[in-house]
Amino acid sequence: MLPNKAGSWKTLLLSLVVVLTVSLLAACGKDGEQSADKTPKDTSKVVATYNGGEITENEFNREISMMKLLYPDYAQMLDTNDVRQTIVKQEIAYEYLASKADENAKTAGAKSGQEQFDQFKGSVGADQFKTMLDAQKLTEANVKDYLTNIMTVTESEKAKITDEQLKSEFAKNEDQFTTASVRHVLINFTDPKTNKERTKEATLKLAKEVQAKLKDGADFAEIAKKYSEDPGSAENGGLYENTPVGQWVEAFKEAAKTQPLNEVGDPIETEYGYHIIKVESRTMADYAKLTAEQKDSLVSSVVSEKVSNFMTKDLDALITKIELPAAPTAPAAPAAENGTDSGKDASTGSTDPAKSGSEGGSTGTTDGK
Repeated sequence: MLPNKAGSWKTLLLSLVVVLTVSLLAACGKDGEQSADKTPKDTSKVVATYNGGEITENEFNREISMMKLLYPDYAQMLDTNDVRQTIVKQEIAYEYLASKADENAKTAGAKSGQEQFDQFKGSVGADQFKTMLDAQKLTEANVKDYLTNIMTVTESEKAKITDEQLKSEFAKNEDQFTTASVRHVLINFTDPKTNKERTKEATLKLAKEVQAKLKDGADFAEIAKKYSEDPGSAENGGLYENTPVGQWVEAFKEAAKTQPLNEVGDPIETEYGYHIIKVESRTMADYAKLTAEQKDSLVSSVVSEKVSNFMTKDLDALITKIELPAAPTAPAAPAAENGTDSGKDASTGSTDPAKSGSEGGSTGTTDGK
């Protein structure tokens, strides 16, 4: 189904480096060390000061370029004044936290930073990587140092995590560790063939007709292929296999967690329509049985929360001045064609109930929903 709605754009931007931090937690075992960027001494204007340090205009511009390199989809957003204020605070946070890290964290951060640099460069290829760097006026040393800084903070925060904190995080996120294999047929509130809306009554009537066929012994996979209006699963016989239930909307999730196994349930209503569900298997969350990979994901969540909390609750008290240069003038939006509002996304949302809210990056909304 549609991804969960994210928070405001400010929350989104504050989370970008946190998301990067989490994505970098998986180390791959190669030795590395922090690079030395042999650029001339930075004599540019100081644009921000904080308890124990400062950010120059060159450093800030490099931070913006780095964000554009890593998050090209947000490039236009990064050139607005409000967002630039958020980015400089983000930069201050990581500089400050990295300066407080002990030598073990710095050594581990340098190693992980080099590993992530190698992975990033290898994933895009040397030629494409050079093109990307040139477009943002960055060097390989800039990227290595940036990743090392982030990983130093990450390693420092990881070292402070207790087993009690991991158990608490697990308790808050049990649905991410409870999995189910579910077949379902979705009858949409909008007829996909005619694009006309159906009433709730008409939608439920169609769903009950499908349920009756299944109760009479019809093959679920064949019925799903014929009747389901969920493009994400219909051709697969309506099956979502071994999926964390936390990825599904609330009513669907609860059915996956509680419905008796291998029984065709009554239609379940969500914002998309009515679902006829059969739960084929279910594995409930158990902290004692978590894999090493699953425990790593808990560590990632705790680190993310700790860094995010620092940025939102503690950072402002450390900042003494921020005086950024004005943002570049944004290019004019192209003229709308055929009466279409050029500011709107013409794409439609997926009705795939297995879509995670984090897949591909969330899109923030200005209403905070």
